[in-house]
Amino acid sequence: MAADSAEQFCVAEERSGHCAVVDGNFLYVWGGYVSIEENEVYLPNDELWIYEMDSGLWTMHLMEGELPTSMSGSCGASINGKLYIFGGFDDKGYSNRLYYVNLRTKNGTYRWKKITNFKGQPPTPRDKLSCWVYKDSLIYFGGYGCRKHNELSDCFDVHDAFWEGQIFWGWHNDVHVFDTTTQTWSQPAIRGGDPPQPRAAHACAVLGNKGYIFGGRVLQTRMNDLHCLDLDTWTWSGRININGEKPKDRSWHTLTTIGDDRLFLFGGLSSDNVPLSDGWIHSITTNGWKQLTHLPKSMPRLWHTACLGREGEVMVFGGSKDDLHFMDTGHCSDLLIFQTQPYSLLRLCLDCIGKNAALLKYQIPCLPSELSQQALKKITFWAAVKHRQEKKAEIERQSQLNTI
Repeated sequence: MAADSAEQFCVAEERSGHCAVVDGNFLYVWGGYVSIEENEVYLPNDELWIYEMDSGLWTMHLMEGELPTSMSGSCGASINGKLYIFGGFDDKGYSNRLYYVNLRTKNGTYRWKKITNFKGQPPTPRDKLSCWVYKDSLIYFGGYGCRKHNELSDCFDVHDAFWEGQIFWGWHNDVHVFDTTTQTWSQPAIRGGDPPQPRAAHACAVLGNKGYIFGGRVLQTRMNDLHCLDLDTWTWSGRININGEKPKDRSWHTLTTIGDDRLFLFGGLSSDNVPLSDGWIHSITTNGWKQLTHLPKSMPRLWHTACLGREGEVMVFGGSKDDLHFMDTGHCSDLLIFQTQPYSLLRLCLDCIGKNAALLKYQIPCLPSELSQQALKKITFWAAVKHRQEKKAEIERQSQLNTI
């Protein structure tokens, strides 16, 4: 029975620099890397991990088709049930390839397709870029990568420590659009405003027709500036002047839209190379940041992913709790769930049933059929939470014993 529970309550492998998206009632995770005996090992490119929000269970599905190479730092986004992967870094260097997979498959087969018959010019190879999803387009900004000498321009800051012959490495602040309906790449003409400084490992989010950018790194500088781009007029806001307190400089953090006018910022790596566990909410209406004081300080994360659930919860998966530059051993596999608004009464009732299943075992079968099915999933959800907490506590106990 214990073996069955361990298999049922398995979790996606620890990783950083991966991709994650939500579609319907599921969180999908692909790619990234982990450290094994001081070596960077990319996660298998044919594995898709799927988390069902209602039951709290993970399952792994093998993928087919034109598989992307195993990579980290790719940019993942979903449109109309399709996961798109662009860019990234693999054993051969930086990529500017674009792939997609249909997540709403009817036969349970997840088949990658490489987009090769596109029109227009894709961005130059890069990783640690960001993507806004707007209408039926993927809009990419920034990233770190390489360019040939004849491709150098004002949108590129050369990393003077890394250049070889006619190939230069550095940071970008250019904007590229991929129209998923016409399979066309384009680079919009920016019609006004001051663009953000070139950067990578920043975070972005969309609110209405505005694409927001926060923080990131260029050269040895990490930033805490907020910018937005009007995705209809292609006009930059310039650096937005914030009222009151604001988050410190950082890179490798996440920014998630959590309402009609709010953005949730979490984690990252600070300018003094400290992994961060703080969370902030930015209100567009008040143009101010507010720090969430109830978040635990013992769970820092950087180069993680953050996705919005169905009831306003932000699901943070993976990432590292250590500074990846100096101690690349702290990759995580746990899923942190941050509640950013009150849950519905139904959700609260189902959680209560799930946590007290033993006490209610005679009442649960009396529930209406649909409600009974939801309750059974919540029972599984809280059983999985308990199992994982106990397993984590046992690992920590064994670790403490080994240090004695």
